[in-house]
Amino acid sequence: MTQKRPHLADAGVLLTDLYQLTMLQGYFERDMFDTAVFEFFARKLPGCRNFYLAAGLEQALDYLEQLRFSDIELEWLATQRMFRPAFIDYLAGLRFTGDVHAMPEGTPFFPDEPILRVTAPLPEAQLVESRLINLLHFQTLIASKAARVVLQAPGKRLVDFGLRRAHGAEAGVLAARASYLVGFSATATVLAGAQFGIPLAGTMAHSFIQAHANEAEAFEHFAHSLPASVVLLIDTYDTEAGAAKVVGLAPRLASAGIAVQGVRLDSGDLGEHARKVRAILDEGGLDKVTVFASGSVDEYLIGDLLAQGAPIDGFGIGTRLDTSSDAPALDCAYKLQEYAGLPRRKRSEGKATWPGRKQVYRRYDSAGLCSGDTLTLEGDATRGAALIQPVMRQGRRLRPSPSLEEVRRYTQRQLASLPMALRGLEPAVYPVHVSDTLRALAAEADRLITGGRGAAPPS
Repeated sequence: MTQKRPHLADAGVLLTDLYQLTMLQGYFERDMFDTAVFEFFARKLPGCRNFYLAAGLEQALDYLEQLRFSDIELEWLATQRMFRPAFIDYLAGLRFTGDVHAMPEGTPFFPDEPILRVTAPLPEAQLVESRLINLLHFQTLIASKAARVVLQAPGKRLVDFGLRRAHGAEAGVLAARASYLVGFSATATVLAGAQFGIPLAGTMAHSFIQAHANEAEAFEHFAHSLPASVVLLIDTYDTEAGAAKVVGLAPRLASAGIAVQGVRLDSGDLGEHARKVRAILDEGGLDKVTVFASGSVDEYLIGDLLAQGAPIDGFGIGTRLDTSSDAPALDCAYKLQEYAGLPRRKRSEGKATWPGRKQVYRRYDSAGLCSGDTLTLEGDATRGAALIQPVMRQGRRLRPSPSLEEVRRYTQRQLASLPMALRGLEPAVYPVHVSDTLRALAAEADRLITGGRGAAPPS
């Protein structure tokens, strides 16, 4: 009889790196179960980002609450010669029993500022590293990219078109969530609508036009098929000619009680086409019909188009959003900061960390804009609003999760609090002060490691 194997669709605890399990066996055999503190943070910002936006917390908490090895996973691990029977038995009863502190989703953050802290027995806190990074990294990456798009396109309709170019199914769905919480209007990804309640939006593909005898027939067919949402793709053959056909078709559709709501441009010089199409529509009495643009769109192109005064009412953003093409990865980490009551820190060249359980205090100016942060230790109160809050205790959420709409409203307030320099596309620096208390703890951690010899803290 063939043994049933764990599968990606199960998304269980084996969705991890091998070294998490080999380390766990080492901890288990040495009775290393004291309390450990790990924190997730980004080391630095790339030149094309002025801030990051925290996202993915809800999926991280779901993972921690549901953490357990299935029978199939345990049976498979038992066939691997590197794991001993007593360790497999221990894994069978393993649950996450720790505490979690975090920044709320939608909070802007900066280098070295932790957005999540796990406090738990060492094996539990270690095991969850890979999947937590996987969840927090991706949604934070996409939310940070989407925020730049939103800030460049105030008042414009923005739709996530990125599923087909996303790096896998989960990525496509979570990218839709991350972009919506930042302020996008809708997504084309149907499962994201079903799972998260995100509004859905979509038009047609060029193949729909090509499948018909002519363009006008395709437009009319589509309008009668979906009369409540008629947005017509007009660039399959000739963009301006397509716009003229919409003008010619509109009266016949109106007599049937159908109104054309918009047209979509997906190729060429979007600004030039938008100006010509807008003129054709207006001259034909279709001044209420919107112009929607897609095709290699990102915040840079949007900024250029709007600076030119291009008459575009909304944008579909796909590949460059869901892959975060200009900055496709965060330089992020989940590192041990305390174990058995003692401070711990990494001192590797270029990757040194600040030890201890940290807090971030944010200050605001008289206009309500962020003016600077202080990175310090938990309990070392200083001026400003404390950003890191308890969200889980003994493996259970402390309160019901906020709705995605609540997170979305919070995120919009957070973006509005950013200084104008950070909202633009030009590089800008935000001040983050590292407290003397934290620097002193780093020195203490070094003395514990070196037996009295000092070492340089992070810059």
